[in-house]
Amino acid sequence: MDFSLKHLAVTTLLLSSLASITTPAFANISAQQGAAIVKTFSNTSVTDFRQFLADVAKSDLGKAANLGPAISAFQGNTTLSAEQQNEIHRLLGLYARVKYGQAATETLKELVAIPTFRKDGVAQHENPEFLKIADKIKSLAEAFNLNFRNIDNRVYEISLEGSGDEVVGIHAHADVVPVTPDNWVLKDGTRLDPFKVTQVGDRMYGRGTEDDKNGIVVALYAMKIIKEEKLPLARNFKLLVDTTEETTGDAIPYYFERNPTPNYNLALDGGYPVVIAEKGYGTVMANFTRRAAQGKGAEITALTGGLATNQIPSTSVATFASDKPAELAASLLKAATDYAKRNGGNFEVSTQVVGKDVQLTFTGVSAHSSEPESGVNPVARMLGFINGLDGKVTLKHNHITDAARYAADNWGLDYLGKKLGIGFSDAFMGPLTASLTYVGMDEKTLKLAVNLRVPVGKTTEALKTEIAGKLAAWSKKSHIAVAFDYSIDEPMYRNPEGEWVKALLAVASENLGMEHKYGTSAGATSVHDLPNGVQFGLAMPDVKYTGHNDNEFKTVEQFLLDLQIVTEMMGRIGQLPKL
Repeated sequence: MDFSLKHLAVTTLLLSSLASITTPAFANISAQQGAAIVKTFSNTSVTDFRQFLADVAKSDLGKAANLGPAISAFQGNTTLSAEQQNEIHRLLGLYARVKYGQAATETLKELVAIPTFRKDGVAQHENPEFLKIADKIKSLAEAFNLNFRNIDNRVYEISLEGSGDEVVGIHAHADVVPVTPDNWVLKDGTRLDPFKVTQVGDRMYGRGTEDDKNGIVVALYAMKIIKEEKLPLARNFKLLVDTTEETTGDAIPYYFERNPTPNYNLALDGGYPVVIAEKGYGTVMANFTRRAAQGKGAEITALTGGLATNQIPSTSVATFASDKPAELAASLLKAATDYAKRNGGNFEVSTQVVGKDVQLTFTGVSAHSSEPESGVNPVARMLGFINGLDGKVTLKHNHITDAARYAADNWGLDYLGKKLGIGFSDAFMGPLTASLTYVGMDEKTLKLAVNLRVPVGKTTEALKTEIAGKLAAWSKKSHIAVAFDYSIDEPMYRNPEGEWVKALLAVASENLGMEHKYGTSAGATSVHDLPNGVQFGLAMPDVKYTGHNDNEFKTVEQFLLDLQIVTEMMGRIGQLPKL
């Protein structure tokens, strides 16, 4: 991370002169006081920020927090102390919730309604749904008086201009992971439409509410507020909306081949308060050539798993063809029930006869592959079960049983790489994780992916060589031919210095009541390889992330907090004399 960029002096700004910040300063408004201000003013008519400030100053809450001096200085265009400046920005975030909370929520619903997942055979930039969301974001930007550029439908750029040359890139993405609609069912039987926000209690269910259309929305509204309030900026902001973050990841590189790279980069696509380290993202893709079934018994003709390499699904379904499907269903159910009991009892098994086929379903708990510990992986369990069926159910052997043996022998139910003997850990970043995720089958090949998340401590080349050697030895010993494709990115590990990253930490930790320390993430974002790149929310680290899960949701309260925090952050970072 390069914090040695030349810093620019701040000229006299439009609304107020700002004191130079040499030591960390805190806003004199606690999270509890902020919540009280929001509650008090939510049902009142607020025309603009200055009127909001005047009303807060006259209120008992404003008097109790001694906000009068900061508000008077701001309203009078006089010099603010560092603490007063931060109080004004804290109030700016609260104003964002009061004034635009409902409008931002409606915008989130509009974006979620556009199903922006990858479609086979269609280039992402040619997908009509991405053309549709581009038009929607363009119309929002223009309505907010912001500059919009569509870079060949790969990246949508929304700009907010300041007085200096520095650029802060705010990163979010418009694409989402695919869905299995039948799995979007709540425990009470309520069926959900993944592409329609359904509010149940405080939860807003819908694909993209957590990952990452919420990030687009809160950044747009933060920019709108700063623009319409004519707040001074010492630098420029660019919201960069990626279209391939969940798939190929080629849109951002395409953009930077044609456009300058921002000096500082913040991903609104990770965890609070400020994440300075990301594990490397890796994939071990095993390719099994389809082969005719050999032997006697039932034949497994189909297998399902995750729809993307970074998605642990909630279900895995194996289809068995048999002349006696009813008998086979009974045998499979008994064997699967026993298997479940012997392996934790934390997943469900069921069978269904469809003609001469038997569908065996393992139901676990879906999860983002960066957090395998938060789920129960049905793919790993299904493959382990299939591999252990000999002697219980007679099976013909084919490419699916080959894949099951490979998975069981090398990966098992463990997600720490212990079965293969590649596990290691870093004290800050945590352990390597390895999760069986994607299952894909075409006319020629069965593909089975293991998703890796790799901390510092071992070079990617050394790890790749180690894995390849072990799997080659297994293939030779088992006489099962497998073609492997490997890709492992280097982990990101920053050394946080500079006023800007200290300000980020203060904004998030103060608003959320979190410990004042930097975090690490197993999820990789678009800032992974960019200068001064960190994650700034929008997920809470102690709450299960639902972004790639069935029934993905964002709570209303957290969404509004995100709007509040991102608005405060942009105002504060935009006005710092130096970063």
